[in-house]
This record gives sequence, C-alpha cells and structure tokens, in this order.
Amino acid sequence: MMPTQLTIWHNPRCTKSRQTLALLQENDQQPAVRLYLVDAPSEAEIVAVRNALGVTADAMMRKGEKLYRELGLRDATEDELIAAMVANPILIERPIVIVDGKAAIGRPPEAVLDIL
Repeated sequence: MMPTQLTIWHNPRCTKSRQTLALLQENDQQPAVRLYLVDAPSEAEIVAVRNALGVTADAMMRKGEKLYRELGLRDATEDELIAAMVANPILIERPIVIVDGKAAIGRPPEAVLDIL
C-alpha cells in the first residue's frame, strides 16, 4: 500500500538531507520536497511533527548551530524552543521525513525507512 502523503523537510545544501532524499527515491518513493528554510513550517506544523516523532522540541533542534548558542536555548522551555524554530527554521534538525502521521529524522538516512 502506498503512503498517502510522503514529505521531506529538505535542505539541498545538507549532505544527510541529500542522502535521505536519494535513499527514498532508490526505494521507489517520490516525496513532496519542502525546502523548509524557504517555506518555514508554522508552529502547528512543528508541534505536529514533534508529536509524530515522539520527542521533545529539544530533540529536533540543531544544537550545533551558532544561532542556538546565541539565542541561549540550552535552558529554554518547550514553548520557547518551538517559537525559536518557527522564527529560525535553520534550528530544525534535518532532514525530517513525514508520512501518515509518522515522522523520522534522517540521521542516519536509513532511519527514515522504518516509517515507510
């Protein structure tokens, strides 16, 4: 059975994101590609993806980003972290693959195969 809607939050400049997209395509999947740095997800979308991932907002953030440190997010609340990702989508870990109410972060890329 084919997934109803397969989407990847993709950054073409990111090696892991490119590898994950290629892996999906090699497995006969043609995801909708959302360039999330250009088409930033809303607060509701980030919350829905966080819930689909089954993690805290902290676990879906790029803690190595200079901006993460500059904004002092280490001790931020869940709501503050979500607001930071809405305002600065560069902080969202990538890539994220979403399908049928499930989601996975492509680190490593093979991790997304579990939700297909």
